[in-house]
Amino acid sequence: MTDTSVKAAGAVPVEASIRQELAHGDAMIGTVAPILRHLLANDERSIFCDEVIAGIRGMMTDVARQLLDAVSDAAGVPDQRDHDPAQIAELAEGFAGHSGFLAHVHALALETRLAGQLNTRLAMDPVLSPLLQTLIASGEPQIAESAMALMAAQARFVQSQRRMQLPLAELPGDLLHAALLGLQGHGTDAAEGRSPVAIAVAAIRTSFDESHSRLGLISRLLTGMGDGALAALSVSSAGVAIFLSALALASGQEREMAILATHEGQVVRLALALRAAGLRPESIEEQFIALHPGANLPDGFEQLGPDCAAALLARSAAFPGG
Repeated sequence: MTDTSVKAAGAVPVEASIRQELAHGDAMIGTVAPILRHLLANDERSIFCDEVIAGIRGMMTDVARQLLDAVSDAAGVPDQRDHDPAQIAELAEGFAGHSGFLAHVHALALETRLAGQLNTRLAMDPVLSPLLQTLIASGEPQIAESAMALMAAQARFVQSQRRMQLPLAELPGDLLHAALLGLQGHGTDAAEGRSPVAIAVAAIRTSFDESHSRLGLISRLLTGMGDGALAALSVSSAGVAIFLSALALASGQEREMAILATHEGQVVRLALALRAAGLRPESIEEQFIALHPGANLPDGFEQLGPDCAAALLARSAAFPGG
């Protein structure tokens, strides 16, 4: 029997075991959206930590306030910032009912929590990572400029998260569109072409540029790095924000799913994502030491190639709808 056939024969039970673990992880992920909506509506806690729930609620409330602020500006009363709490709550409730919006703010809250944990345990700076510092010092002006812009955006993100805020300019384009549709549905004068709501929506759309958002800057930086982007798959070097975007890009997942993969209950998904991204088992072990020091790779994991890992991930559940 050849070495290749031995590996192929040994991979069957490994894949079966990993599929079972992924199914368990999928079942856990499938409960995320409905539980979050229940907790946000009822002020309960359960298995979700207070920090994450508070962050989600704070960000959705902040987005609602910004939208109502824009309507006040359009109505010619920019000083009117004391909005009806019921209006704010109604808009925020609509965001919670949107699966993509809920998934995004949940992921941001988890990202912030992870960055805080690694800052406490490994003294990792949530703003300026070693990789970003190296890119800022790059001899290529375009890369250095992009890195400087990202550092500033990351600093703003950290400050916003501390205040549980989410600027409209930092939303992905499809979610900003969803938020504006919610505002239009909320406004009683939305059908009138020159109403304050319509004017506010037009102004927000005109000023929006997703490429200048934090996530847009990270994506541009990774693209500009070319093959060097593999260095971003080290969380201790790249920092949490760049690492998560690089993991999503290299493993073919949405960033929200890549963030969920870092949860302690999703270690198999994380291992598969890192392998699908092209990391060797020994490099994956280094990431586990940083992210989950008490966890081990699945038995026989070294037998799985990147293509097999990617195929297993592709057959797994996507982030749940609702």
